[in-house]
Amino acid sequence: MWAYTILRFALFFALWGIVVLLGLHGLFAALVALLLSVPLSFVLLARPRAAFARQLEERVDARRRARVELDSKLDEKDASSD
Repeated sequence: MWAYTILRFALFFALWGIVVLLGLHGLFAALVALLLSVPLSFVLLARPRAAFARQLEERVDARRRARVELDSKLDEKDASSD
């Protein structure tokens, strides 16, 4: 899960370094690196992003299943106490 975030930061800082080497400095260099890193990360990091989304979806599904189980247990308990 952290791999995608680390790769995004690495791409940004690598581009920032390249932009600084090309002669831009300060906040403008960071802004240019940010603007370049967004579309590049969309293309270059498609697999890690898909893996991250898959992991997130699995976690959400597991929590939903646990919630349904808990709700059904609580409903059974309420029905038996009535």
